Amino acid sequence: MALDAIDRRILNALQRKGRMSNADLSEAVNLSPSACHRRVQRLESEGFIRDYVALLDARRIGLPTTVFVEITLRGQTDEVLDAFEKAVARIPDVLECHLMAGTADYILKVVAENTDDFARIHRQHLARLPGVAQMQSSFALRTVFRTTALPV
Repeated sequence: MALDAIDRRILNALQRKGRMSNADLSEAVNLSPSACHRRVQRLESEGFIRDYVALLDARRIGLPTTVFVEITLRGQTDEVLDAFEKAVARIPDVLECHLMAGTADYILKVVAENTDDFARIHRQHLARLPGVAQMQSSFALRTVFRTTALPV
């Protein structure tokens, strides 16, 4: 299904404020409430809208430290990749894991309370990941900007 201009306006509005009422959304995209509701339902059923979530402030909940961890594996076989991916998915402090092209095989985004907490995460989880040959961690000094909104 192709997205038209109204679908894109709906998606942009919901990315900015997911708890917006249907009445407010229909007004924002200049559509009747019933037509707007049908479009949102279609966007949900066709998988354009995957879920609705609350975005938390990491600093307020005590996880202000962001660490990007580059992982190089010993091999690239399906078994090695699958074992690594299953294991890393079970670490609650890992927010993202990306299979990469380039020097590292994976990049992880990890949150922690501070450097001591990251050392704990490293000892208890990261150092035990299967198939790891090399690991390099980089601490974010400051987040310049962050968004979850995709350009539609």
